[in-house]
Amino acid sequence: MAVHQHSHRSADFHLPSFRRNRTAAPESAAVSAHTGTHTARAYVFASARLLMGFVFLWAFLDKTFGLGYSTRPGKGWIDGGSPTEGFLGHVAVGPMESTFHAWAGAAWADWLFMLGLLGVGLALTAGVALRLAAVAGTVMMALMWVAEWPPARHLSDGSPSMSTNPFADYHLVYALLLVALAVASAGDTLGLGRLWARLPLVRGNGWLR
Repeated sequence: MAVHQHSHRSADFHLPSFRRNRTAAPESAAVSAHTGTHTARAYVFASARLLMGFVFLWAFLDKTFGLGYSTRPGKGWIDGGSPTEGFLGHVAVGPMESTFHAWAGAAWADWLFMLGLLGVGLALTAGVALRLAAVAGTVMMALMWVAEWPPARHLSDGSPSMSTNPFADYHLVYALLLVALAVASAGDTLGLGRLWARLPLVRGNGWLR
């Protein structure tokens, strides 16, 4: 009697694959690291923004009320003093020396200067209109750079200018930082930047961002 053996196809059996798990862990770690780096960067820019805001606001307050730092008590703007006369009136070098002397103490120059300090300071502190603040602040820093004129080694009277660098000074550093804060949308962290960006007027006009 012939015995017929029927071959039975065994059900496919696969060991569980851990390949996805092995790759998921590094990917998750990479995402977490990227998120952490992005968050740290956002807080660094936000801190720089608040610090710059304090620089501008303090200059405004000191020149307005004569708090005894760059402006002596009793010489503040509210006391009848001029915020621009002391600085522009003592410009002693550079291609705009005579122009700055003519501007020193003028009411329009005082108002523009003080409104610039206040406006840029408030914008930086609140984290709104950073692009406008960057433009206004850069113009102010550029004019101050020209007033001090770092390239000169001697003043108009021949005395040493005491310049420490023929080009770079803190005015240029401040201007570059203002631009960087606007580009990085530094007002979105620790500021009102996100709320500001949702306003209809701002959404339709990116330059207000």
